[in-house]
Amino acid sequence: MASIRLKFRAHSDNTKEGALYFQVIHDRVVKQIKTDYRIYEYEWDKQESDIVRGFSLSGIRDEALKVIRDKVAWKRRTLEHVIKSLESDGKTYCADDIIKRYKAIAADQTTVFEYIKRQSERMKKLGRVRTGETYRQTLRSFMKFRKGVDLYFDMLDADIVEQYESYMRANSLSRNTTSFYMRILRCIYNRAVEDGLTQQTDPFKRVYTGVDKTAKRAISLKEIKRIKELDLTDKPDLNYARDLFLFSFYTRGMSFIDLAYLRKRDLSNGYITYIRKKTRQQLTIRWERSMQEIIDKYPQNPTQYLLPIITHQDGTERKQYLNKILFVNRKLKQIARLAKIPTPLTMYVSRHSWASIAKSKNVPLSVISEGMGHDNEETTRIYLASIQTNQIDDVNSRILKEL
Repeated sequence: MASIRLKFRAHSDNTKEGALYFQVIHDRVVKQIKTDYRIYEYEWDKQESDIVRGFSLSGIRDEALKVIRDKVAWKRRTLEHVIKSLESDGKTYCADDIIKRYKAIAADQTTVFEYIKRQSERMKKLGRVRTGETYRQTLRSFMKFRKGVDLYFDMLDADIVEQYESYMRANSLSRNTTSFYMRILRCIYNRAVEDGLTQQTDPFKRVYTGVDKTAKRAISLKEIKRIKELDLTDKPDLNYARDLFLFSFYTRGMSFIDLAYLRKRDLSNGYITYIRKKTRQQLTIRWERSMQEIIDKYPQNPTQYLLPIITHQDGTERKQYLNKILFVNRKLKQIARLAKIPTPLTMYVSRHSWASIAKSKNVPLSVISEGMGHDNEETTRIYLASIQTNQIDDVNSRILKEL
């Protein structure tokens, strides 16, 4: 069977880096495979025929040597895989066959960074814009952890994944946030396995990928009333954020993305009918006077959209929505302080509060479906699909009359 050895060729000037290469020996024939990796002579362990470990000249150089070790280890594993594959074929092969097959595999490899970018673009083309954005978000986080150093999927092992989790926790990310990135990365990894870019080694088996119960994110009806009664006449930005928060509450906790894309034509014959972006479920809500009062406060939106969130239809709609939700959530923090509400106020609090208040009034669980607070979105969808719309509207009217 063929053997593989890592070799080092020193530079004639010992102040300069020398080259690393592989030596492949089969049937006494010796072949060389060049690498792009270079180290100094004092970073080479002659006795072990390997890169020196535990070397500490500077933190930056240590990182560089670690990256080189990882890439060299991947190339060695690839060569070993090639040799095993040729052996299992049961046919006679030579050193040149090893080199040829290895180069074909190396040329066909897609890096992790490149693959995530490609999948992000693919999601956007399929109309799954939010998924594409989460892929990009995960890529930015993972690239930061890797200090911009790319890798192949065969190099993505349990150790790297654990180190990534530790890195995120060291940067004060919560378990739910680290789990979010891990689930996205695992999804991408599994797709790479399906695409034949690597073999399944379950590198995520030792990291947390669950969802912790989050802290209370609902506020009481009294607190909603305090927000509504704040005098924000001289604070138009806060007034705007308050209006969107209340409009969401009035519409049974409509999510911000659905508020942004709510069209004028979705309001007809005293009802709003729209398709939820997240679940693709159709919802119908009875139009109430409190909703109309907010609409009347603002000039008519020149676009097809009902609320003054997306105000230009020029290809930047998604960017406008993202900028507005960041802006509104910032302003809601100020509103919470003015209303003396200890709960960190965001648009999601409106959604969660409606469900919580409805539940506190002994509204049947099947009517609100634990709604907007179920861990399982599919269960929520099934509950909502099985009840009469007017039951939910009656519940909503009862809540709004108390404001």
